[in-house]
Amino acid sequence: MNTSFHRQLPPTEEDSAIARNSGQLLSRYVEKNRPLRLRVIDAEQETPIELPAVAVALLMDILEAMAAGRGITLIPEDAELTTVQAAEILNVSRPFVIKLLEEGAISYRKVGKHRRIRMEDVMAYKNRIDEEREAVLDLLVADAQEQNMGYGQP
Repeated sequence: MNTSFHRQLPPTEEDSAIARNSGQLLSRYVEKNRPLRLRVIDAEQETPIELPAVAVALLMDILEAMAAGRGITLIPEDAELTTVQAAEILNVSRPFVIKLLEEGAISYRKVGKHRRIRMEDVMAYKNRIDEEREAVLDLLVADAQEQNMGYGQP
């Protein structure tokens, strides 16, 4: 399994400004689900570089995160994670991840004494929890509206 990760801590103010400007300029040329052809002028490049549509969308997401001053981590979908890495992605403690694994909430396999978790299983769990959280919040809002607790009807 491919486990090459790229982690970039929050950018400097200068890099955030460059990302913001680049994202704004690039967004003018981005068409949904279409490749983008670029020409690099700093390196006296004569041949345009064609980026696949998915790479363009990913680049726009990266620039947006950097412009907002957030760090980013790129992890391949087929990666196998350690419990520490899974905990970082879920923003929980490592012992909590181990508890989830032992309860069967997330699939894993053992390599010797070490647990390995597929990235797609971590993301499936995260999506499931996010959906459950959203449903509970919707119920709370509906209940607050029924009780006339200061929330107007949408």
